Amino acid sequence: MTVLILTCEADVTADMVVVHLHTTGVPVVRLDPADLTEGVALSGEYMHGSFRGHLSAGGRLVSINGLRSVWVRRPGTAAARAAEPSGWLTEESSQALYGMLRSSGARWMNHPDASRRARHKPWQLRHAQRCGLPVPATLITTFPQAAREFSARYPDLVVKPVSGAHPQDPPRAVPTSRVTPDTDFSAVAFGPTLLQRRVAKRADIRLTVVGETMLAARKTTAEDDEVDVRFASAASPWRPTDVPPRVAEAVRAYMRDAELAYGAFDFAEDADGTWWFLECNQSGQFGFVEVETGQPIARSIAEWLARPVPDGAGLVNGRDTVVP
Repeated sequence: MTVLILTCEADVTADMVVVHLHTTGVPVVRLDPADLTEGVALSGEYMHGSFRGHLSAGGRLVSINGLRSVWVRRPGTAAARAAEPSGWLTEESSQALYGMLRSSGARWMNHPDASRRARHKPWQLRHAQRCGLPVPATLITTFPQAAREFSARYPDLVVKPVSGAHPQDPPRAVPTSRVTPDTDFSAVAFGPTLLQRRVAKRADIRLTVVGETMLAARKTTAEDDEVDVRFASAASPWRPTDVPPRVAEAVRAYMRDAELAYGAFDFAEDADGTWWFLECNQSGQFGFVEVETGQPIARSIAEWLARPVPDGAGLVNGRDTVVP
């Protein structure tokens, strides 16, 4: 049975996993939904109480019922590179592709429904609280007065985007930044603003979770004002580290209840050794961590994708669970 990887052509991180799958002899088909109608084709029949579907990409034809797993890595917008792209064609192509894939019994990393919910940062923060992970005091608001009152309670704040990257092409990372003491907060009224108590951290933690496997890496903070690890100096490398038992238990609950098979968790470690939850990216990068630490993240993903298909169809990440 075949592993289907949905991602863009220039995804080097996905290449790392494909190498391991090829080594084990597991068939792999890789396609970008953006190429639908131009290089990628699909067909599905619903007849006599059964479903039969096929996908074609790169000269290869694969049965949708013959998929063992689907890795939704970094797919492009459906039909974005069609000869005559349109919003209508994108919606039709997206519903056709993902609707047919939902008709298979394949295991998902991650299921689109679970992924869509899990990407919302406000939902992440509340979910992390419920699972027992420490979350810094946070305010998301369009009320300037609420921001002023929050700042009075927590004078040392950072500001970050609610949604993540700025929606330009290509997407631009918006850094987490410290809030100056003389900030007016009047501009908060023009758009939702996320303010968070700054954690005086001694290290950044990246915890990559693949199924039941947890691989944590730690990067010592070089300077006190280095808020966003993505823009920090490269002087301190990422090194493997152990996951505290209480964190591991809470993260397992987070993954289970979020119905995720993969998650890249970011924590800030304070002087007391507490791991403060910042976010969980359900499709976060891992290549840079593997390169620096030697942790077998790509191999762990390949092994998860290569597992036999579970009994039953329409499962979410291998579990008989209905995603709201």
